Amino acid sequence: MPLTLSEVFTHPHRVTYPLDLPGVGAAWLRPLQFDDVDGLTTFLSGLSPQTRRFSLFPSYDRKGAQGLCEAINRYDKLRFVVELSPSKVLIGLFEFSFGIPEGDLQRFARYGVHLDEDNDCRFGPTLADAYQDQRIGSIAFPHLVDVATRFGKKRIILWGGVLGDNARAIRFYEKQGFRQTGTFVDHEGLQVCDMILRLAEQK
Repeated sequence: MPLTLSEVFTHPHRVTYPLDLPGVGAAWLRPLQFDDVDGLTTFLSGLSPQTRRFSLFPSYDRKGAQGLCEAINRYDKLRFVVELSPSKVLIGLFEFSFGIPEGDLQRFARYGVHLDEDNDCRFGPTLADAYQDQRIGSIAFPHLVDVATRFGKKRIILWGGVLGDNARAIRFYEKQGFRQTGTFVDHEGLQVCDMILRLAEQK
């Protein structure tokens, strides 16, 4: 049987992974918890304007952190943090959404890709500025693929796509096996790339 959000909430250790980060040290990839508000506030408020441009958070303060923590096991979202050991400082936030909005369904259909919530999920990563370009995403991503697979998903799409001028992110996704499916223009008039990862290709 596929893993469920309530099981993760009750038994977070089942999807908690040790990370050995070169140049950084030991860390954990684990589900976001209710008592992460302080650490998450520090993480969000420390993101640079450039990093914020590439993320989708409603706000970058304590209110925003509280909102993410209060959403645990209430909606269709599953969020993971990268926590340094032993300092417990949060340096990364990875998000899954198991609901597919109608706009995404229609947009991917135009590319000839028919999404459904049984097989597909959305994914979005954010790393603290000081820890970017240190292979943290590449080290954590196989574990995140494991999570998606255990939830019964067969494909991952990018949450909101990736800005067409974010060449570094596009290269990262392509290295992880994502493929571009098409482009669209967002509400600010910016070109955005949609990408998809077929999990069977990862095995």
